[in-house]
Amino acid sequence: MTDETRTPPTTPDGQTTLAAPAAPPGSASSSPPSGPAAPAPPDRRLQIWEIVAVFAVSLGASGLYALVNLIGSLTAKQSLSSQTAVLNGSMAPGRPLLDLSLHLLNIILSLAPVLLVFYLLARAGEGPSAIGVDTRQPGRDLARGAALAAVIGGSGLGLYLIAYHVGVELNVVAEDLPDVWWRIPVLLLSAFQNAAVEEVVVLGYLLSRLDKLGVRPRWAIAISAVIRGSYHLYQGVGGFVGNAVMGVVFGVLFRRWGRVMPMFIAHFLIDAVAFVGYAILAGHVSWLPAP
Repeated sequence: MTDETRTPPTTPDGQTTLAAPAAPPGSASSSPPSGPAAPAPPDRRLQIWEIVAVFAVSLGASGLYALVNLIGSLTAKQSLSSQTAVLNGSMAPGRPLLDLSLHLLNIILSLAPVLLVFYLLARAGEGPSAIGVDTRQPGRDLARGAALAAVIGGSGLGLYLIAYHVGVELNVVAEDLPDVWWRIPVLLLSAFQNAAVEEVVVLGYLLSRLDKLGVRPRWAIAISAVIRGSYHLYQGVGGFVGNAVMGVVFGVLFRRWGRVMPMFIAHFLIDAVAFVGYAILAGHVSWLPAP
């Protein structure tokens, strides 16, 4: 076995050349390894498309369905007040376990837009805390949410009853579930799902994205409020107006507090009281429309 002899490189005229020595580590001539470049912010067009895509697979689509349902109700032979809109109805009458499974599946899948928003926030280098979805201020959030629920919930009930008796609102049946053990838990989970999707997507996500697009705050709040009212159109004109007003109030407070949690708590309490209260009171008090 022989050793291989290495000869230094030569120039075309036969002169030997020597390779330049490597620069020692830390010298001025050595280039430190560059870290990963920070992601460039998306341009305005991509930001708009992102908003459109989120609402196309969530509450924007619900708004279109609600509009078509309202047109169907307005063109029906019966008056609006003689028609019903069931919010939590049975999905498998006479089969309680299948009914429960379908309700739980529907609630879980309906939370997908919230997961999508959290993913988009993470891609932008943010997190749920960027829109105030965290537990940093539990006492303050709970107090604010409870106060909002009392004021808005009471006002909303009064507005609904007025709209119903005027004839611009359907008879909203908050629940029509079988009287079984899972009835109240499913109603509470439904209230949680409504609050999470609406406040994370329509309030926190949309207003924060419109702010980055440079939309004036009052116009951003108006857009959010109109969208919030749109997917309640199936209840009638009263449902649209009441929820749009709620959207304006929530939008102003979100701009002031920078947190979704108080409005999430308020929305959950409003829906929970409405759903469970209807289950207890419907057919037993004269002021509440009978199912």
